[in-house]
Amino acid sequence: MDFKRLMAFFAIALAILMGWEQLFPSPKPTPAQQQAAQQQQVAAAAQTEAPLAAAAPITVTTDTVKAVIDEKSGDLRQLTLLKYEANGDEQKPFVLFNDSKAYTYVAQSELLDAQGHNILKGISFTAPQKQYTLQGDTLEVRLSAPETNGLKIDKVYTFTKDSYLINVRFDVTNSSGHPVNLNANYNVVRDGSEPEGQGYFTHSYVGPVVYTPEGDFQKVEFSDLDDDAKSGKDEAEYVRRTQSGWLGMIEHHFMATWILQPKDQASVCAAGECKIDIKRRSDNLYSASVSVPLTAVPAGGSSAIAANLYAGPQTTSVIAGIADNLQLAKDYGKVHWFASPLFWLLNKLHDVIGNWGWAIVALTVIVKAVLYPLTNASYRSMAKMRAVAPKLQAIKEKYGDDRMAQQQAMMQMYKDEKINPLGGCLPMLLQIPVFIGLYWALFASVELRQAPWLGWIHDLSRPDPYYILPLIMAATMFIQTYLNPPPTDPMQAKMMKIMPLIFSVMFFFFPAGLVLYWVVNNLLTIAQQWYINKSIEKQRAQGEVVS
Repeated sequence: MDFKRLMAFFAIALAILMGWEQLFPSPKPTPAQQQAAQQQQVAAAAQTEAPLAAAAPITVTTDTVKAVIDEKSGDLRQLTLLKYEANGDEQKPFVLFNDSKAYTYVAQSELLDAQGHNILKGISFTAPQKQYTLQGDTLEVRLSAPETNGLKIDKVYTFTKDSYLINVRFDVTNSSGHPVNLNANYNVVRDGSEPEGQGYFTHSYVGPVVYTPEGDFQKVEFSDLDDDAKSGKDEAEYVRRTQSGWLGMIEHHFMATWILQPKDQASVCAAGECKIDIKRRSDNLYSASVSVPLTAVPAGGSSAIAANLYAGPQTTSVIAGIADNLQLAKDYGKVHWFASPLFWLLNKLHDVIGNWGWAIVALTVIVKAVLYPLTNASYRSMAKMRAVAPKLQAIKEKYGDDRMAQQQAMMQMYKDEKINPLGGCLPMLLQIPVFIGLYWALFASVELRQAPWLGWIHDLSRPDPYYILPLIMAATMFIQTYLNPPPTDPMQAKMMKIMPLIFSVMFFFFPAGLVLYWVVNNLLTIAQQWYINKSIEKQRAQGEVVS
C-alpha cells in the first residue's frame, strides 16, 4: 500500500510540475519545419502567395514598437517590441516579426481581383519619407502605388500610442469607368522554427490559431499542415468560412492576429462570408490568411478598406477588449477551465497588492485555504499511517517473506486502527486539475514577464538567477519526506530521498514565479502536516480514538 501511495504522489507531483501539455506534448518540429526555418525559398512561392523579397525599408518608431515596412510590397517585415526584453538576452528588445536568415515571421495584406490575383503584383508602393516617429496619439504612414488599370491605391498604416494594435487601410479610387469587384487578403506568414527560449519544461504551443463563432478556438498544428502538403489534401481541422472572429499565429507570451470583428464594431465580413486558409506554402512557410469580400467600388467612386492587426503581448486585460474571445489566444492548453479563473483571481490580487510576486503568494494562500478540506483529509490519513509505521515494520519483520500473511496482518491492523490506507490519495487526486491550472496560469502569463518580486528576483518569468528559490524548494521537499509516513521498503525510502533532489534540479530551469508558488505551497503544506501529525500523536498518546 505504501508503494501505491508513493506512486500516486509521484504522478501528482510530475503532473503538476510538467503540466498536462508535458504529459501529452505537441508534436515536435518535423524535418520540413526545420527546413523551413533554414531555407527561405522565396522564388518558389506560388503566384497567389505574396513574395518575401526585400526592398527599401520604411522605419516607424512609436513608444511601444519599432516597425519596418517593405516599401515595395507594403508588407510589415519586422516588428520589435520595445518594452519587452529578448528571451535570450535581457539587453536586447524582443523581436516578434523578422525576415532574415534566422527566421521568417511577417504580416501581409493585399487586394485581389475577382480571379483572386494580386492586382498590384509587380508594382511597387512609394512613401514620402523613409523614417517616421510617433509624436502625438496616432501616426499615419501612407504608401502610394501608381495608377493601375484605372485604380489608384494607397496603403495606410496607422499606429497608436501605447498600443500594439495596427490599423491597415487601403484607399481605393476607381477611374476605370466601370465598377470593380475586389477582395482583401490578410495574412500572417511564419516558418516552423520554435522561438528562442523554448525548452522541455517550458514548452508552449507555437503555430496558427483561429477563432470563429462556428468553431470556437482552434489550433492548427504545423504537423497537420505538413500532412496536407504531402497528400495534396485540405484536411486540417478548422473552420473555413465565417462572418466574424480572428486568426493568426501565437507563441509563448506573444501573438499576431488579424481581427475580423473588433469589439462592439461591425465585421469586415459584412459584404459576405470571409474565407479562411491555413496551409504550408510552396516555399515551406506557413500562412494563416483570410480573404474578405468587399462591396464593389463604383465607377468614379472611392472606397476605404480597413482591418486591424494585433501584434504584441498576450496581456489579458488588453486583448479581451480588442475582440470577442481574443484572450483565448493566451494558450492554457487543455486546462483553461481552471487556469482562466485562477489568473482572473491573480490579476485582481495584483490590482490590490501592486506586485505580481506577492500576488502569487496571496493566490497560493487562497487556493490552499479553499482546498483545505481535501488536503486536511489527505494529511490526516498520512499522519495516521505515519503513527502506525512502527507496527507496520514489526509486521514485516515478523512474517518476513510470507507476503500473504504479511498482507493479512496489515489489513487487520488497518481495520483495528480505523485507517484507510488509500484515504489520502483520492483527495489529492481531486486537486490535480487545480494545481495544473495554476501552473499554466502562471506559466502562460506575459504579465509576469519583467515583473520584479523582491531583492534578487527582477523577472518572475525567468529562472532565479542565483537558484535561491529552487534550493529553498528542495529543502522544503526534504522536510516533507520526514513528515510523511516512512516507506517500509528500502528502495522506496531511497526514492523518497532522491525525488527532492531531482525535482529541485528541474526547478532550476523553471520561471521564478512558478518556483515561488511551489515554495509557498510547500511551506503551507509543512505547517499543515506538522500540526496534524502532532495532533494525531497527542490523541494516540492520550489513548483517544483517532478519527
